[in-house]
Amino acid sequence: MNTEITVHPKLQHYGLTTANLDAMIDWYRKVLGMTVNHRSEVPPQARGRAPFSAAAFVGNDEVNHRVVFFEVPRVGADPDRSRHARVQHVAFEYQRLDDLLGTYVRLKGLDILPVYAFDEGFQAAFYYQDPDQNLVELNVNYYGDDWTATEHLQASAPLAQRPEIAPVDPEKMIAARKAGVSAWDVHKRSVAGEFAPPKPYELRTAF
Repeated sequence: MNTEITVHPKLQHYGLTTANLDAMIDWYRKVLGMTVNHRSEVPPQARGRAPFSAAAFVGNDEVNHRVVFFEVPRVGADPDRSRHARVQHVAFEYQRLDDLLGTYVRLKGLDILPVYAFDEGFQAAFYYQDPDQNLVELNVNYYGDDWTATEHLQASAPLAQRPEIAPVDPEKMIAARKAGVSAWDVHKRSVAGEFAPPKPYELRTAF
């Protein structure tokens, strides 16, 4: 038994409270391919004592669940969330740029659009809001290698001074890929500002 050295556990899942259990399950199914692996309803006679009325455990890979939703009737979005400490976003990673862009097209067909999208130097990241206004990031590592991306991040300038962080229009990135531009050149042209959105993104809603 190791009692001296820090063991590095992997992030397995996170939990969310919601008053919109069915809507949340449906959104995470559509966006992330989540499947309900277990769902339980608290019996009516126990609901006055239990802190939630139902729970759903969902996952999209071999792990038994990646997200657990606890249904708490009458909870709602916090209108003062920008003044409160909270989880700002969670992220899910794709292996290829085309998977991220293809997901954008698929979700657009379901009227689900990102609130903003960026080339962040080491990755492309599209940010979506779920029905409860939680921010979910979908990203792809341009290097295809976690160690190289980590080295990039460690060598980067302070966040506010990083010129390689560029807002992007996914439609322009898709058009470039369809025209035969490589994923790496899409990245370089994004950073150069060639794929800027028609109008600036409003970031204050995320913070």
